[in-house]
Amino acid sequence: MAKFGWEARSKAGSTQKGVMEAASVSQVEAQLKRYGFTGITVKEQGKGLSLELKIPGMGPQKVQTKELVVFTRQFATMIDSGLPLVQCLDILSGQQENKTFKDILIKVKESVESGSTFADALAKHPRAFDQLYVNLVAAGEVGGILDTILNRLAAYIEKAMKLKKQVKGAMVYPITIMSIAVVVVGVILVFVIPTFAKMFADFGGELPMPTRVVIALSNFLTKYILVIIGAMFGIKFAIGKYYASPGGRKLIDRLALKAPIVGPLVRKVSVAKFTRTLGTMISSGVPIMDGLDIVAKTAGNKIVEEAIYKVRQSISEGKTIAEPLAQCGVFPAMVVQMISVGEATGAMDTMLNKIADFYDDEVDDAVGAMTSMMEPLLMVFLGTTVGGLVVAMYLPIFKLASAVGG
Repeated sequence: MAKFGWEARSKAGSTQKGVMEAASVSQVEAQLKRYGFTGITVKEQGKGLSLELKIPGMGPQKVQTKELVVFTRQFATMIDSGLPLVQCLDILSGQQENKTFKDILIKVKESVESGSTFADALAKHPRAFDQLYVNLVAAGEVGGILDTILNRLAAYIEKAMKLKKQVKGAMVYPITIMSIAVVVVGVILVFVIPTFAKMFADFGGELPMPTRVVIALSNFLTKYILVIIGAMFGIKFAIGKYYASPGGRKLIDRLALKAPIVGPLVRKVSVAKFTRTLGTMISSGVPIMDGLDIVAKTAGNKIVEEAIYKVRQSISEGKTIAEPLAQCGVFPAMVVQMISVGEATGAMDTMLNKIADFYDDEVDDAVGAMTSMMEPLLMVFLGTTVGGLVVAMYLPIFKLASAVGG
């Protein structure tokens, strides 16, 4: 069967594009007309040589967050246009370029055709659809508002992706500068300093203290460079294993929350993520106990996770949400008070989303402030390190020049 690219107008008037496998152009047109599309244009795709390179050890493609957002938005539009669920999945799987995601959507479609609910079919593929996604879809199916839930989900994923990008962006600059500093200093110590050391040895005489220290450091690094690299990988592995243990993760996550520069940012990100996720789930009709369980599992910080489980326990005992949140020490007093008011007025979802919007802006400001503060510090560090090495190696030359001039 050949592949045909198509473009058509849905019942809602929006333009949709996709790829469909069929025996002929007329078969594609007939299928799209059954789906309710009009203004159909179909073109057969080129039959070029297709080679699939399989590299040993390379796993399947990951489903990117952006792909999930696009799928969710398109799916919501098609459901809102009145297209049946199976037909939506058929169209969207046909236009997927990511082979892994395409295969997952085909399997989801087959499960739905076999009688499974949409949420149960999604739950079989946790690598693409997490618990939050599945539970919200389940709530949408039960409430008959699947299109609304999908639009809400897409908005949530987009905001979560933006938050993640902000945090990553804050880390890229200092990591880049530190990496450059390590590479530059390493090259100078391993390749440049030995040349100067040999030249100074030929001159004879006593070298200045800074020069002797730099030459000793160069000799040590040159002699033990493989041991140092191995030790670095060993330390990284040991930290990873320690973080994988319950006690280790708890300690490191607590230190991350209390760190001088990074701590406030981690705290704000945790608050934004908690309030946004829980607010989205409550407003979508997910029971609060189920919502808290999912939010705890996706918290990303052991201290925050334990605090959320305490909140869940408190609610199961008939108590309030605000009290255990205040006791954990992670959530600011303003957040606790606003949640308490939301709980008392029955507008918890609205209050949580307001807090999330506020803390999204706070994270943005914190990232900007942290970058502005670290930029001069990193530049001073880089300049001092490299400049110190250069000055240390030129001191004997200056000394020799003054001796000759004298």
